[in-house]
Amino acid sequence: MYSGWGRCLSACLSENQSNHLMALAPQQPSLYASVLVDCPAASEAYTYQVPAGWCLQGGEVVEVPFGSQVVRGIVLEVLETVAPSVDPQRLRSLLEVVDQQLFPKDYWALLEQIATYYCTPLIQVVRTALPPGVLGRSQRRVRLRRQQGIPPLSEQGQHLLRFLQTKGNGDYSVRYLQQQLPKVERALAELERLGLVETYLAAPASQQPKQQQAVILLNSEGETLTQRQRQILRYLQQQGRDCWLQEVVKATGTTAQTLHRLAAKGYIAIVEQQHCRIEQGVAVTPDRPKALTPAQATALQAISAHLDCAQTFLLHGVTGSGKTEVYLQAIAECLGRGRSALLLVPEIGLTPQLTDRVRARFGERLLVYHSGLSEGERYDTWRLTLMPQPRVIIGTRSAILLPLVGLGLIILDEEHDSGYKQDQPQPCYHARTVAQWRSRQQQCPLILGTATPALSTWQAVQTGQIQILSLPQRIHATPLPPITLVDMRQELHRGNRSMLSRPLQDALGNLQGQQAILFVPRRGHSTFVSCRSCGTVIYCPHCSVSLTGHLFGEEMEVLRCHYCNYSQAVPQRCPSCASPYLKPFGGGTQRVVSELNRLFPQLRVLRFDSDTTQRKGAHRRLLAQFAAGEADVMVGTQMLTKGIDLPQVALVGILAADSLLHLPDYQAAERTFQILTQVAGRSGRGTHPGKVILQTYVPQHPVITAVKAYDWDTFATQELSSRAPLGYPPYAQLILLRLSGPDAEEVAATAQAIAQQLQTLAPVSQGEWEVLGPAPAAIAKIAGRYRWQILLKGKLERVSNLSPALMHLKEQCPRSTRLSIDVDPLNFL
Repeated sequence: MYSGWGRCLSACLSENQSNHLMALAPQQPSLYASVLVDCPAASEAYTYQVPAGWCLQGGEVVEVPFGSQVVRGIVLEVLETVAPSVDPQRLRSLLEVVDQQLFPKDYWALLEQIATYYCTPLIQVVRTALPPGVLGRSQRRVRLRRQQGIPPLSEQGQHLLRFLQTKGNGDYSVRYLQQQLPKVERALAELERLGLVETYLAAPASQQPKQQQAVILLNSEGETLTQRQRQILRYLQQQGRDCWLQEVVKATGTTAQTLHRLAAKGYIAIVEQQHCRIEQGVAVTPDRPKALTPAQATALQAISAHLDCAQTFLLHGVTGSGKTEVYLQAIAECLGRGRSALLLVPEIGLTPQLTDRVRARFGERLLVYHSGLSEGERYDTWRLTLMPQPRVIIGTRSAILLPLVGLGLIILDEEHDSGYKQDQPQPCYHARTVAQWRSRQQQCPLILGTATPALSTWQAVQTGQIQILSLPQRIHATPLPPITLVDMRQELHRGNRSMLSRPLQDALGNLQGQQAILFVPRRGHSTFVSCRSCGTVIYCPHCSVSLTGHLFGEEMEVLRCHYCNYSQAVPQRCPSCASPYLKPFGGGTQRVVSELNRLFPQLRVLRFDSDTTQRKGAHRRLLAQFAAGEADVMVGTQMLTKGIDLPQVALVGILAADSLLHLPDYQAAERTFQILTQVAGRSGRGTHPGKVILQTYVPQHPVITAVKAYDWDTFATQELSSRAPLGYPPYAQLILLRLSGPDAEEVAATAQAIAQQLQTLAPVSQGEWEVLGPAPAAIAKIAGRYRWQILLKGKLERVSNLSPALMHLKEQCPRSTRLSIDVDPLNFL
């Protein structure tokens, strides 16, 4: 379908194909195109004339006039006739074809299914699925004109002119000026009338394949060659392929001028070729398949027998049971059948070890796709997935939206993880749900791998919808680490006021060359800062949450909001009573590190949380340091539960486990069991036996006792039995409507009006759905916006009954009030 992709071996469209856009065809009747335009105000397709001679197909990206703008859109279909009510002479024409065939036919049906189920306009789903830079709208921009003299101006006109003269090159979008200056429209009209500035419409920026100089060997023998030139030709001959010019320069120690002299003599050709921008990753040693345990072999055999059908499997294996090896060997069999495999992970930055193992096994056949890539890398990777060549793609939830021709296997590693669910913006899709649709569409198996399944997945296993494959033991039959519960009430009674219990302190003092992980639910130093005189807690001025204390050096200098990132210095006195007695309460990762440094100055400590991993590659660097033995203890948050395999870890300490249990969320028990079991599983994965010390104030709580026994079956049975009579998922379906705005009264009134309208809908009045609320959100204000929520609870798989009505609700919201619709929500805060 595509050719001439240079080094990518069919990666990006060749120029000849790109330029087919205006190729003349034989005389034909007038054609029309139904186009879905990229504009928030457009909720339906618009009809345009196709210029004579164009070869156009559905799924191509085009530029069209839309009002006073130029926008991009997707051709839904090419029409030979239009409706009788439409005058063809009044239709506007397509302007340009920007990109070709980005949507295989069956893929478009998937996007429509996502739009319907998640109550989202189709163009918004398309915008989410496509890589950046494909769609877009023209911008109205302003630029300075050459000035002979400046006539008298109003105050606003002078202000705008000074801004344009002193900032950059004096060329800005109107939207940017509106954000920076008050009442800019009147000033802009004044400057334009006087000829001091001009406005123009800038076309949408295009994402294009990257061009790079390549060297092609034409002749390797000749009498006029120097010794250096012979070395260069010998290198090209050894490679047996075209090479990039910079690659040749670096490998042979030559210069570009030397290569151009060789080209002038006719020995090589230097040409522009398209270079694929894909993530290269780190160099790894090639890996070979490992011998499987009987349980692994049984699981792989079951998957292999269903590689041509839409069967969903739950690969339920304890931590360290070898699920990854089953994935890799199933992927190899899929590739052997000429089809591609998609491996999803919750967060790519937290799983460098898994990515390295896949690269070591499959080499250049691996592609990586996630939001952390550059726009060019995402564009080129997307293009590569359109090719029929069998590949392995590893990525985060957005990778489930890749078109992937020839998809033969889908794997969700740690399928229970909430990272697979998008909270905002819409569509608020869950990668597991979309993966199930794609599995049925492509007739390929779906593997859900985890030690702690989502209860919805487990219930589907119980009802026979999903087949379970069990890995009940660790590799080499290594036992799971025993979990010791420490009652922190008794520790306090014995006079220990430290965050670390006596048993945990003893274990840390006796590591004997092994390593330890300490899990803390929160980052920062302290949960909140309070006045000991009047009890005032220092809150974020923009959010309904307390500020978290953060250390810089030895002193706590900054209070930060973990929702809007507002920060301020720690006040010297209480803002309410002027008391100097302000004290931090609670504890986060920074406070635990301080405590460790005080009690065990000989231990080397690393902190692994979102504060220390903000820079690109920080996750890999910290994990590599720890794996290399450069630290004795790693202190971290929930990041520690995701895909980390560190054989030298013999001790895991879990602090403040109870704080996870008491969140205002019906899923609190499920998440607590999953997180605690996952972090406990980091211990004892090597040759040394491990142990886990879990600190709690409620050692008899059913969740804590189930975690201690690694008893998933009992916990799941009890939790499901408690949800059934209350009508909570998986026995019912939820839809969460979130409203937010800067005006508290307006948001509350809008929420009330929408709730009343919902009561009039037939699915609600007929008892299929129940309206709960409206009510203020648990966190009533974030980043200066007040928040209200309405919850719809209804029968399973009935979203389609409500979808059209819910999508129309946004039209009734005031301009400053946002409404988002979250189907199957996981986050209620």
